Amino acid sequence: MGVIKLDVASSYSSPLLLPTASRLPHKSLSFVSTFSPSKHASFPVNQEQQPCRIYSSMSPSVWSLRKPSNFDFILNSCQIEARRRGRSGLSKIYCSTNAGQLNETSLAVKEKSVSVILLAGGKGKRMGASMPKQYLPLLGQPIALYSFYTFSRMSEVKEIVVVCDPSYQDVFEDAKENILVDVKFALPGKERQDSVYSGFQAVDLSSELVCIHDSARPLVYTEDIEQVLKDGWLNGAAVLGVPVKATIKEANKESFVVRTLDRKTLWEMQTPQVIKPDLLRKGFELVKRECLEVTDDVSIVEHLKHPVFITEGSYTNIKVTTPDDLLLAERILNL
Repeated sequence: MGVIKLDVASSYSSPLLLPTASRLPHKSLSFVSTFSPSKHASFPVNQEQQPCRIYSSMSPSVWSLRKPSNFDFILNSCQIEARRRGRSGLSKIYCSTNAGQLNETSLAVKEKSVSVILLAGGKGKRMGASMPKQYLPLLGQPIALYSFYTFSRMSEVKEIVVVCDPSYQDVFEDAKENILVDVKFALPGKERQDSVYSGFQAVDLSSELVCIHDSARPLVYTEDIEQVLKDGWLNGAAVLGVPVKATIKEANKESFVVRTLDRKTLWEMQTPQVIKPDLLRKGFELVKRECLEVTDDVSIVEHLKHPVFITEGSYTNIKVTTPDDLLLAERILNL
């Protein structure tokens, strides 16, 4: 009988994950663990003896978490990460057949391995301003520079590719003196996917992750970026999102209700959206070949039938689109 060491910690992220594709023989595993209340929390699924589904990031197979005495799953490379979604957070389990073998470092995104594509080429017509919304001042600083500076301070980021009209490059050129990452520029395209593709062409070939962000989202938290980067690294593609609060109804062309959608299954997508370069390249090839239109970045990957992981983000990560959004962003910053 094998022995697994569990380190269980509270974390704010997304659903259950079993990053394995290999099918090795099932093993009965006994569990040994020590928990410190200040650093660790027990795994509620096991305590309540409720079934908990584990999805493979590379396979459609599903396993069930049960109480520890009959905890069976497929093991790959002696490493498994299982995570349980919660509305306000989740519990995370790291497992290793060799005690102490698995640690945060082995799952972490490497330093200087991420290329950020910062989309700053939108027109912002709904704002009704004389300039694109992302360049409007927010408490004295252009909106686009908030996330620009946030990414520039992260050790994982090696470069920021700003997709913008050349007439606004000086906004970022002037800010380059205050940061330590490389800054490149690319021209925006007609549609969002064209702008992302333009920025992708400028990405360093050695980058291990591409992180795409709307510059009109100035309030994204560093902690949320770090988590979606990690989830993107583990799964190939990940996106920040928040559970939908409002009741959503589907309507027909005559504006009559067709049905009420189950709110528990609905998520509002945000950015950043993180994709491994090879996956994004294959996605663009498919989109161009099939003449497809996509409304967000991970949709490109969805067309490849590759699973996209949702990392639970923050409701304050708003997109500044209207004058009311600008006022809300100011209030959030003043909290």
